Amino acid sequence: MSAFLDVLGAVLVLLGALLALAAAIGLLRLPDVLSRMHAATKPQTAGLVLVVIGSALSLRTSVDTWMLVLVGVFQLITAPVTAHLVGRLAYRSGGVREDLLYRDDLADREDDPAR
Repeated sequence: MSAFLDVLGAVLVLLGALLALAAAIGLLRLPDVLSRMHAATKPQTAGLVLVVIGSALSLRTSVDTWMLVLVGVFQLITAPVTAHLVGRLAYRSGGVREDLLYRDDLADREDDPAR
């Protein structure tokens, strides 16, 4: 059973690393701030969660597992907030390419100080 958990942990760490690599490639290849923000948060967070689960399966000690749980929880809490603030700042400073937007809900608001 121990060997199975080690192999499963290694596979999860590898999958998490591949998702982090996909996020890094997305940051380099995507055209605007909002697309890059999406690439920086979605696969990066999922990749980190997979790495945390894989590491917890490999380490299997109580202190290490709880520390990894804290890392995962803090990442899941802070990544959406950071992405929201980056997107809002980019929109307010005019760094968003409007030709790439499908729908702009903030442009319709007259009381929005961003426009």
